[in-house]
Amino acid sequence: MWTSNQSSLEGFVLLGFSDHPWLEKPLFFIFLVAYIFALFGNISIILVSHLDPQLNSPMYFFVSNLSLLDLCYTTSTVPQMLVNLWGPEKTISYSGCVAQLYIFLALGSTECILLAIMAFDRYAAICKPLHYPVIMNQRCCVHMAAGTWFSGFANSLVQSTLTVVVPRCGRKIVDHFFCEVPALLKLACTDTHINEAELNVLGALLLLVPLTLILGTYGFIAQAVMKIRSAESRWKAFNTCASHLLVVSMFYFTAISMYVQPPSSYSHDQGKVMALFYGIVTPTLNPFIYTLRNKDVKAALRRALTKEFWVKAR
Repeated sequence: MWTSNQSSLEGFVLLGFSDHPWLEKPLFFIFLVAYIFALFGNISIILVSHLDPQLNSPMYFFVSNLSLLDLCYTTSTVPQMLVNLWGPEKTISYSGCVAQLYIFLALGSTECILLAIMAFDRYAAICKPLHYPVIMNQRCCVHMAAGTWFSGFANSLVQSTLTVVVPRCGRKIVDHFFCEVPALLKLACTDTHINEAELNVLGALLLLVPLTLILGTYGFIAQAVMKIRSAESRWKAFNTCASHLLVVSMFYFTAISMYVQPPSSYSHDQGKVMALFYGIVTPTLNPFIYTLRNKDVKAALRRALTKEFWVKAR
């Protein structure tokens, strides 16, 4: 006997931008260029952070984790999106959709927590400089990073499972360009208020709690920075924190707009724009935000272009 979801096991149709067909080819090239930049920027930061001894610090350890996240984040959705934009087929297999849902949500959840840990790292460096090497020792950093990844994937397992088991009664047309929780919940043929409530609670825990900690942390950092007598040191501290705050604001604003409200409360177009922002724009811009505003990273990238750098790295 067929269950209500068995007809969906064949796959889903991702409408994406089908309602604006004239946009598909231009968007294909825009997203392709953005993806290439995301790959280049994030791989560059990962390499120089691990190979350049002058970037051997907790801050760049977490920045390289963020770059790895963003690299996987874009790769989980953009290649499939490019295929659907270029060709007439807009389909994705059931297993592919579930995998995309789980991975994308896991990486997004991990980034929420990682950004909070990066704020704590800045707090320890600026407010507790004498104790910083002890507080942020290598073992502690590795444990925090591992805990962040584990928490993100554990949360995704819960949310993805709750989303996948919802009866869809054969509905398989997803008005989105990738498989995401809010878009899939809209296919449900039963009442989803409980699922939406669970989504909101988990969204609040993973978005609002870390964001509150980040804002509180930067409140203490601002007080400490204002007490620094050296204008140069004060500017360096502000400059470092500004990069992180810009990344935080871009990611959290759009993610909160999607995950801390019921899926029924926003339009399809709004959901697509928000998802594009935190799924493509933010991961593409993050490495350039950190490099363009950071003299150490720019110097490391210049050193990476020399032959001597790669000889020493062997």
